[in-house]
Amino acid sequence: MTKRHALIKIIVLSLSLVFAIGFQCRAQPTEYQIKAAFIYNFARFTDWPSTAFSASDSPMIIGVLGKNVFGDDLANTVNGKTINGHPLKFKHFDSVTDAAHCQVLFISAPGKGDLPKILQQLQGTNILTISETDGFIEAGGMINLEIVDQKVRFEINNETAKKAGLNISSKLLSLAINSP
Repeated sequence: MTKRHALIKIIVLSLSLVFAIGFQCRAQPTEYQIKAAFIYNFARFTDWPSTAFSASDSPMIIGVLGKNVFGDDLANTVNGKTINGHPLKFKHFDSVTDAAHCQVLFISAPGKGDLPKILQQLQGTNILTISETDGFIEAGGMINLEIVDQKVRFEINNETAKKAGLNISSKLLSLAINSP
């Protein structure tokens, strides 16, 4: 477990450096490339109950509900990787009903008043909900990405995650801002 905690700290604290090395001949990584890497790492450091998957080798679906602000960045980040024996697969969803069987869901800029309805429809599922929307944590979302001092930071509502049967790593929780 100690090795995992050290890895979390290295990944999160040096994400900018890793991207700079990975993109040596390219421009700086975009905001959404960085956010895609964060989402991938949130999935790596969250544990789901076995009932969240139909089989021990079922794909882990990482999806976007609404407008795909990532373009190909999130798909490129997760496709071809595995977490705990689950191959990662990206999907775009147009409705909450379609997204009900994924494990990680980025909710993209819902319309005013839609966010509480979306989160209510996801209650009782084992879906890690992520957004970049003001008031997401207060509305019952689990992880909210935001820009603070020109850096991507995140808030975590661990109580909501626990109610969904998810276990977020304590080291990841310690790196969050305003984690209730």
